[in-house]
Amino acid sequence: MNSNQVSLAALFTEARTQNGWQKKPVSDSQLRQIYELMKWGPTSANCSPARLIFVRGNESKEKLLNCMIPGNLEKTREAPVVAIIGMDMAFYEKLPSLFPHTDARSWFVGNQDLIEATAFRNSSLQGAYLMLAARALGLDCGPMSGFDPQKLNDSFFAGTTTKVNFVCGLGYGDPSKVFPRSPRLAFDDACSIL
Repeated sequence: MNSNQVSLAALFTEARTQNGWQKKPVSDSQLRQIYELMKWGPTSANCSPARLIFVRGNESKEKLLNCMIPGNLEKTREAPVVAIIGMDMAFYEKLPSLFPHTDARSWFVGNQDLIEATAFRNSSLQGAYLMLAARALGLDCGPMSGFDPQKLNDSFFAGTTTKVNFVCGLGYGDPSKVFPRSPRLAFDDACSIL
């Protein structure tokens, strides 16, 4: 296997959603490396609405467990780190420095529908970049959407303009807890070329 095939396998074809974790720590340095890679992924007008909380400590983990649905409790508890991917609903306030080419801030002020759609779409993209960055650095990921968003927002984002998008376990996966590979749609079932 050449280096290109190895990279594609690590990022896509051999990477799996994790349901259990080895008891190996993830360092602050690794979390910083993940962010330093993911921040370069494109977002519309460079809006970069994602805000991340890396949950690792016992007290913070307990607070997070209180927000998760029963089916996600064990994998949340076992994950060395759980990233909360939030979306800053006031992301446009940073556009004068992030996108100085034009007055992009004015596109959003007072347009709540556009704010919400842009924050959700682009923080989702950034969450995907986070997972690719983690995989590129040798970590595994377990994205989850089974949680109580109001409870999570109250617990982690109270008093801010940020709301949760999704959460993602990070660490070294336990291969014995990975489900068999599920099928994917064929090109002709999912794509058109016009």
